[in-house]
Amino acid sequence: QVQLVESGGGLVQAGGSLRLSCAASGGTFSNIFMGWFRQAPGKEREFVAAISWSGSSTYYAGSMKGRFTIARDDAKNAAYLQMSSLKPEDTAVYYCVASIRPRTVWSLSEYNYWGLGTQVTVSS
Repeated sequence: QVQLVESGGGLVQAGGSLRLSCAASGGTFSNIFMGWFRQAPGKEREFVAAISWSGSSTYYAGSMKGRFTIARDDAKNAAYLQMSSLKPEDTAVYYCVASIRPRTVWSLSEYNYWGLGTQVTVSS
């Protein structure tokens, strides 16, 4: 059973940056495919980014590409989401997710493990 704990959320002005962290425990981290989803008020949860087991492959939703960077540190059992050029529409709860072998990396249902989320608020 994998447990995920997010941190690093907060309030930032438009154009600013934040780095989210996800600490994982309870599994062999190098065998886990990691990702991030987000949910804005009144909207469905949506895919943000994912990173493969080795870190050799990364995936991004179109609107985040070029602004967000996902990374992992297997030695620390951690994944990260560096967010820059933030916009008010990036305001959401951000969830760290994990899967052993997702068939479709952007599909919410492919991720077995979820953190409780961290709030990111971008002011205009």
